[in-house]
Order: sequence, then C-alpha cells, then structure tokens
Amino acid sequence: MEERFAVVASAGSYLQEEDGETVRLPHRWTPGGVGVRSAFTGGHVLNLAVAACVLNDLYREAATSGVELRGVRVRAEGGFDTSRWESTGISYAVEVDSDAPQTLIAALIAIVDEVAEIPRALRQGATVTRSAD
Repeated sequence: MEERFAVVASAGSYLQEEDGETVRLPHRWTPGGVGVRSAFTGGHVLNLAVAACVLNDLYREAATSGVELRGVRVRAEGGFDTSRWESTGISYAVEVDSDAPQTLIAALIAIVDEVAEIPRALRQGATVTRSAD
C-alpha cells in the first residue's frame, strides 16, 4: 500500500496566496521569506527538501543569469510503500511568475533540475548512517 506526502514551498508573489496553514521562513534570496505548507512527518520533510532546494536554486540561478523572478512555487509529492517504507519516488512541479520570456524560464527550470543538490543526491542514492554518540 502506498501513502502519498505532498508539500508546497512558495516565495515572492505566490506568498500572497498563503493561508493559515503556511509557515513562513527566512530566505536569503527573497525579502518576504519562503512559505512552507507541509505536515511534519518524515515523508513530508523529505519531499520538502526537494521543493525547498529547487525553489532556492531557481532564485540563485536566476540572479546569476539576470532573470528577475517575482515569485516561485514548487509543489513536491512522493510516496512510500508502507509495507516496506521504501520511497516510490518524488515528483515536483514549478510555477514561476516573471516577465522573462517563457523559453528563458523553461531553460532556467531545466538548469535547476540538473544542478539542484537535493534532487541530485537522491537520484544518485545517498548513504545514510548513524554516527556513534
């Protein structure tokens, strides 16, 4: 049986659409911070790591290339096979509010998909070990 865990990270113009269930966190690339909508379970936090990394890297790469972003929203969702607690994969979708040409935004999203550290680490498989106290 699979259980799904959905999260949303938003910044800029997309913060205006927040509700009472969104937590706002400081963010180095946006003066208003980042809004996070997520339950607090391991599955949600794992997916939030992907969404937050992609959002952060969109702002970083946009600044590097001179693209102005008014807002970014990243929705990430993934599942776990609850009989084995094994991930069934994570997917994410990006919304960008910008005056930049759509082809430039699409290229920016493609670059971030390649360089975003958390998705890259998960795609490669990461070793997790417990250290001695």
